[in-house]
Amino acid sequence: MTHEFEISKEVEVDGTPEQVWDAIATGPGIDSWFMGPHTVDGRLGGRMSLDMGFFQEASTITAWEPGKRLAYQSDKGEDGTFHAMEYLVEGREQGSTVLRFVHSGILADGWGDEFVDQQSKGWDMYLFTLAEYVRHFAGRPGVYVFAQWPPQPEGADNWPVLLNALGIPEGAKVGDEVTLEPFGVHGVVDYVVEHDVHNFLGVRGPEGIYRFHGTNAVGHHLFGDATGQAEKWQAFLAQTVGGQTS
Repeated sequence: MTHEFEISKEVEVDGTPEQVWDAIATGPGIDSWFMGPHTVDGRLGGRMSLDMGFFQEASTITAWEPGKRLAYQSDKGEDGTFHAMEYLVEGREQGSTVLRFVHSGILADGWGDEFVDQQSKGWDMYLFTLAEYVRHFAGRPGVYVFAQWPPQPEGADNWPVLLNALGIPEGAKVGDEVTLEPFGVHGVVDYVVEHDVHNFLGVRGPEGIYRFHGTNAVGHHLFGDATGQAEKWQAFLAQTVGGQTS
């Protein structure tokens, strides 16, 4: 049986409404803080698409008010399930912007509270990353670099193994300067969540925003040459926690 859901978020961004709009309403902008790559036909009724190879999603733009409001809805499944996103952009004094976000829709049977909770925690991380992108890299289109955990035995705890392999000290906190040792990337920890399977680590470097998802993946946003980076990170994960690269 299908059921409705709704997730609401709000984030303050150290940037102008125009910069925030560019981040949420253009393909290169979205790729710089969310999953990618995206294409956007920017108009009411236009199409948005995400194609990661193993996962594709297409949506129709249902509201297009540049600098103010963007909404889109994914194509419906045969059972009527869909996802809808809405962004409300509000400029504030001193050049900052408040972004209000709603993710709603209809889920299929079996996708219950746990899925919504995971989505909510994921949006916390992604919207924080959006704010980091606008503050530190606005105007520089990023390349989304994805690498997947290799298959692991049920119950395997890869998180401490990953942190050790990266050279991240135990108990690292936001603001700590670190080095992602296998890649020689120097940066600062900007996001940490450690709670059961909802583990996230964020590191911001001079040429990238590095994101580690405890559940299943690495998802970075690189603002320099990203050639071969996905393959390097996939090989690193395979060497670190075992299994086969895909």
